[in-house]
Amino acid sequence: MSKSKKLEINADIGDYLKLCACTAVMLQPILSLALTAHPAAGSQFGIGLIYNLVKFTAPAFIFGILYTTTRTTLNAQLTYGSYLNKQWHALFIPTIWWTFAYLLLMPNVQQVNKFHDLPSFLWHFINGNAAPHLWYNTMMLQFIILMPLFWAIGHWCGTNKKRGWITLGGTLLITAAWLLFYDTAIFQGPHAQSWYLFDRLFISFFIYGVGGVLAWQYRASFNRVLQKFWPILIVIFLASFYWTNYELHQFGTPVDLANAPYYKPSMTIYDLAVIGLIAALALFQIQRKLPFTAFVHKFAGFAYKAYLSNVFWSQLIWHLFGQQLTGQNILLGVILTYACTWCLSFASAFGLHALWQKVKALSRSDSRRLAE
Repeated sequence: MSKSKKLEINADIGDYLKLCACTAVMLQPILSLALTAHPAAGSQFGIGLIYNLVKFTAPAFIFGILYTTTRTTLNAQLTYGSYLNKQWHALFIPTIWWTFAYLLLMPNVQQVNKFHDLPSFLWHFINGNAAPHLWYNTMMLQFIILMPLFWAIGHWCGTNKKRGWITLGGTLLITAAWLLFYDTAIFQGPHAQSWYLFDRLFISFFIYGVGGVLAWQYRASFNRVLQKFWPILIVIFLASFYWTNYELHQFGTPVDLANAPYYKPSMTIYDLAVIGLIAALALFQIQRKLPFTAFVHKFAGFAYKAYLSNVFWSQLIWHLFGQQLTGQNILLGVILTYACTWCLSFASAFGLHALWQKVKALSRSDSRRLAE
């Protein structure tokens, strides 16, 4: 098989979305840390602007996962049990180990409250409060478990355009109803504190999961629209980005990044525009068989594991030199903390994987010697 053919098969839109999402999301907790340095109002609004700029990460990751999973499993001879077994080793086990690490080694990064006994430890373990970013794992793993639902959607739609439009229309209605509920009952409603766990229910990101399925099922039409209308996506991107920042600006100072949630119309439109633009870039490179697609595919395979570790590394870097440097020069502090976090996160993802492969190889070798 030629190298170009291998790239064409391996790299897909989902790879680009996952890697872009992982790269961008590592900046979010660092921006939150930068706000603790009490910068001037202008710097705070700048942090809020950058935070909104990278606030596409969870939707892009979900879209990318469902796109790639649909591509590789929808028509494969794969049982649900074998699918879960593969995901258990790829996603669940790393999540378990890193959650243990945060709860036991960095209990200070817990969210909402602290565990104080075994039941509260177990509750924090599964609800995503063990670290600022683990709420996402709680949400994303629901999509992994519920994959039969998305297989059913993909099989029902097939390539029937009418069914595709019905699915898209129904998903948009569900999303609109959910955003209205979240805004009135939780974000600016009476249950902001007591119902905060609603933000990690899969239904909050359902539109992106269905979008990933439909993008693959109707890939010819999807790709053609992206390639023809990407300039319009840029206009939508700029307009919705202005909208999200205008909304955050209305809350004044001190800037609270909790006032920039995913669950509002402006952010939903922004996220879909960014997903479309990343997908258009992916198509441009994949169709031309550029060598960079090999890098994207390889690193996308380790994006989730790198994501799991990013807060661990950003906390270490922050306390080693990031906090002091940010106090002196906020831009330089954020950039260096982010760059080091990205490098260490992916280095640990690749390194731990290589170490585990070595351990398994040695274990198999020992087992063979004992059998002889």
